Amino acid sequence: MMKHFFCEMRKYRWVYALAVMAIMNACTGKVTRVVCVGDSITEGFGLAVQSKTGYPVVLDSILGTNYRVLNSGRSATTLQQKGDFPYWICKEFSNVFAFDPDIIVIKLGTNDTKPYNWQADRYEKDYQALIDTFKTIPAKPQIYLCLPVPVFKTKWGINDSTVVNGVIPIVKKIAKANNLPIIDLYHQMQDQGANFPDSIHPNEQAAEVMAGIIAREIGK
Repeated sequence: MMKHFFCEMRKYRWVYALAVMAIMNACTGKVTRVVCVGDSITEGFGLAVQSKTGYPVVLDSILGTNYRVLNSGRSATTLQQKGDFPYWICKEFSNVFAFDPDIIVIKLGTNDTKPYNWQADRYEKDYQALIDTFKTIPAKPQIYLCLPVPVFKTKWGINDSTVVNGVIPIVKKIAKANNLPIIDLYHQMQDQGANFPDSIHPNEQAAEVMAGIIAREIGK
């Protein structure tokens, strides 16, 4: 009985943490600005109503009224500046700076795994450059690095092997070098294969799970 009680307490610890943060923000009148940087998985490709069910929108709802979350995802983009569609050249990249966020959640790398895009050294170099660039934002945002969600089946050249053996080790290395927290979407989404209809993009149910995982990390 007691063991079950403590398990439940641990399970919902992040809810209490978010509640405390919300109370503190309410007392100061501060709204914490969160921006989600990413590709089509962030933008909400494949969802019936992106503006209502994309994971950044769900994240906004979970975090509550003292947070404002901006979806700054752009479909098909790469983190690498010499990829086939670099995030760096999109208006969504500029929107991050205009938003002046307190928190940045980066989830880029899935499209980088395409064979004609992937270069490990370049990915690492450009990831560090992206972090350095975001650090120039006046609000001095806390930056979270996401391990990509699993690729449940190779499609459009996107493959899980490069995610596991290329992207994830580099993200971990970059996080350690910069003392930044990691949000592990890869392992925590392993059981969500049925909710990735095309094996790459989450449906509404999986997007909600992603939002919950990210909210828990922000609430720590």
